Amino acid sequence: MATGHTDPQRRERILAATLDHIAAEGVAGVSHRKIAARAGVPLGSMTYHFTGIDDLLREAFTRFADHIVTVFDEHLGGVDDREQAREALTGLVHALSEGPRRDLVLTQELYTLAARRPEYRALTQAWMARSRHLLERHFDPGTARQLDALIEGLTLHRALDPEPHDRELTNEAIRRITTAA
Repeated sequence: MATGHTDPQRRERILAATLDHIAAEGVAGVSHRKIAARAGVPLGSMTYHFTGIDDLLREAFTRFADHIVTVFDEHLGGVDDREQAREALTGLVHALSEGPRRDLVLTQELYTLAARRPEYRALTQAWMARSRHLLERHFDPGTARQLDALIEGLTLHRALDPEPHDRELTNEAIRRITTAA
């Protein structure tokens, strides 16, 4: 295997392996040895690229949050009016809930870590602020906050329900929040 100097993708592989490992076994199972093995890198690469497990987890979860914000932006980016925004939000909820189970698990692992450890709350708060900023392009800040929570809840319910609700119910919930003001 190439050394760190000739393997510019090593750091990226470590971060991807960390997220894969968390999705498969949870945050509690993360160790330098397990991640190095999963990434196919020497164990020494872990301490070369990251100061410790918390540094690794923060960077991996930051990368994951960036991915989810990109999904938000892909749905809301080309929207011109409120009706299109409502439809885009319905599509977003269904894309997130029908998407990779890995993303759902990673979201819940990050939330659990943030609930237990204040230093991870800043990461989730920044993620929520970025999501709400995208929503505020189309809705006032209070409505954007409600929609952000609705998206999280509907996504989780749809993903875990053996008979998930349809687009009509999602659209109705979004419409109720966005027309209540």
